[in-house]
Amino acid sequence: MRRARYLATEGTEGVGKSTLCDLLAARLAERGVEVVRVREPGGTRLGEAVREVLLHGGEMSDWSEALLFAAQRAELMDRVVRPSLSDGKWVLSDRCYYSSLAYQGHARRLGVGRVWSVNGPALGGTLPDLVVWLDMDAEAALARQQGRDRIGAADPAWHREVWKGYRSLWTSDPGRMLRVDASAPAEGIAERLVAVLEDRGWLRDC
Repeated sequence: MRRARYLATEGTEGVGKSTLCDLLAARLAERGVEVVRVREPGGTRLGEAVREVLLHGGEMSDWSEALLFAAQRAELMDRVVRPSLSDGKWVLSDRCYYSSLAYQGHARRLGVGRVWSVNGPALGGTLPDLVVWLDMDAEAALARQQGRDRIGAADPAWHREVWKGYRSLWTSDPGRMLRVDASAPAEGIAERLVAVLEDRGWLRDC
């Protein structure tokens, strides 16, 4: 029986994470893979409420922001991700804990290690098998956004710091993190990812 996998898309605002998730989910379904789609923040009743506060609420301290992200993540892991994987379903996530490391740990300057220290327990050992980093110039990606939330509306210079955070994470964890040029056509990116999954033997029946 094929082992269930946990995949996540990552990157700065506007790079096309949701679009790629849609395309990849369709291609996996064509190959008989049952996929559960989730998003961060969100994915549960509590998570969606936290999402509204984080993305559309008022100003908050940097640590409040980081801890709210960790809280919704703990709920998502417990309620959706781990049960789905246990049932043999693949989980495809729009963002994961790498967002907290890049946005709050690096760009908010809270410290990647310190932000990980609160996210590690929230994850409970459940980490993505593959994180696809959609790499693109931060300002060019911002121009592609359709409506900006509280975080997306931040200064472009800050979003460049987020990009630097992702670059640092990719450098330190290339085994889990796959860098993809987000300026390429989305259909082509999805096809490349399917080829990567096939090369790793993840789509092969045992």
